[in-house]
Amino acid sequence: MFEKTLAELAQGLNNGDYSSVELTDAYLNRIKAEDGQYNSYITVTEEQALAQAKAADETRAAGNAGPFTGLPIAHKDIFCTEGVRTSCGSRMLDNFISPYNATVIEKFNQAGAVSLGKTNMDEFAMGSSNESSFYGAVKNPWNTECVPGGSSGGSAAAVAARLAPAATGTDTGGSIRQPAALCGITGLKPTYGRVSRFGMIAFASSLDQGGPMTRSAEDAAMMMNVMGGFDGRDSTSLQMDSEDYCADLSKPLDGLKIGLPKEYFSDDLNPAIAQQVQAAIKEYEALGATTQEISLPNTALAVPAYYIIAPAEASSNLSRFDGVRYGYRCESPVDLEDLYKRSRGEGFGAEVKRRIMVGTYALSEGFYDAYYKKAQQIRRLIKQDFVDALSQVDVIMGPTTPHPAFKIGEKTSDPIDMYMEDIFTLSLNLAGLPGMSVPCGQTNGLPVGLQIIGNYFAERQLLNVAHRFQQATDWHHLSPVSAGK
Repeated sequence: MFEKTLAELAQGLNNGDYSSVELTDAYLNRIKAEDGQYNSYITVTEEQALAQAKAADETRAAGNAGPFTGLPIAHKDIFCTEGVRTSCGSRMLDNFISPYNATVIEKFNQAGAVSLGKTNMDEFAMGSSNESSFYGAVKNPWNTECVPGGSSGGSAAAVAARLAPAATGTDTGGSIRQPAALCGITGLKPTYGRVSRFGMIAFASSLDQGGPMTRSAEDAAMMMNVMGGFDGRDSTSLQMDSEDYCADLSKPLDGLKIGLPKEYFSDDLNPAIAQQVQAAIKEYEALGATTQEISLPNTALAVPAYYIIAPAEASSNLSRFDGVRYGYRCESPVDLEDLYKRSRGEGFGAEVKRRIMVGTYALSEGFYDAYYKKAQQIRRLIKQDFVDALSQVDVIMGPTTPHPAFKIGEKTSDPIDMYMEDIFTLSLNLAGLPGMSVPCGQTNGLPVGLQIIGNYFAERQLLNVAHRFQQATDWHHLSPVSAGK
């Protein structure tokens, strides 16, 4: 049961092989038995899950079931969930019970999905390794001495360890794609504005985007059919007609033009990663695609530009956490200034404080033009690089990460070294483009991810390109469970 994809589980529910209550109970029991070694969940909502499963079975018995009715999933603990702790991986929100649902949560509830719980994450989505969580580091199911990637590492680990068939994630600079690559699952970052940000606790508002984390591209398409769509409560939501993301999955790839950025295949790329990615590209050529070298000349500027823009937006967004309205409050403050300082100092972790300080500095008088304005100008150049490249090719491919999963604690003393793990993913958020990571191999028993980048609003094409690859290969079927990890 635990090795079945969402699509296969849905078929089993339709066939009457098991009920939603039986399916949900099986996953809840597995979480109890196994998650102690991974720490992928912050909150398991057992009572709510079983109630939702019972309601789903009643809906199915009445003949009103939809494609998602009764399917269990997990949610990253960044999506506000009514009546459930929504912590964002931080001490600051450890006691916060959301009074409302994020649009993403609302949509899955309306679709009849079952929420198993809220997954662990880097604090306020700031991190590349899931080590900054107030609730402790998440462990990579392929090797529990290694990180699962971040910030959606809990969601990635839960799906990889078969503690959920699928999960939601968010991607501000690679936080869906990078952990998907390191944990050997499929992760999609949609075009900016495709998925509502209402009720998704903000890190960097011009970069944040929710998306699915699943076993397969087919499952990701199923998730997008629920998650995607216009939301009038989100001012950045795209006013576009709804799409069926499953419609083009099986289209042939004959004539597909793939661009290979020379900047993504430099000497800094781990040779084993390069070998696996090149083998995946050969598979695409066998499927009828053609390849050509392209250039994204401003790739090296993505990291410095991102780490000015994202902290600047974070310093503004996180100013609301002051110990006054909600969240953590220090004990016995002597005055208002002491309340502010100690509540924020005690409530936020080291990485969040670092980014707030950097962002506040970049926005301060005398430095705005030198840092923030310049970073936004570089952002425009990066976007133009992709516009130029995608006028020549249909999709762009390369590695998702420069290295496989690294050891827990290996990079925590050097933030710059940690930030460089996102070198291939950051640019898409700066440009607002869609991209996804799919498993394409392994090195020393650790997964390797292939990144596929598409043009604006080309999610259906990306899912088609990924699905055809997964029909021809078995990498997405591998799991640490079946491998005896």
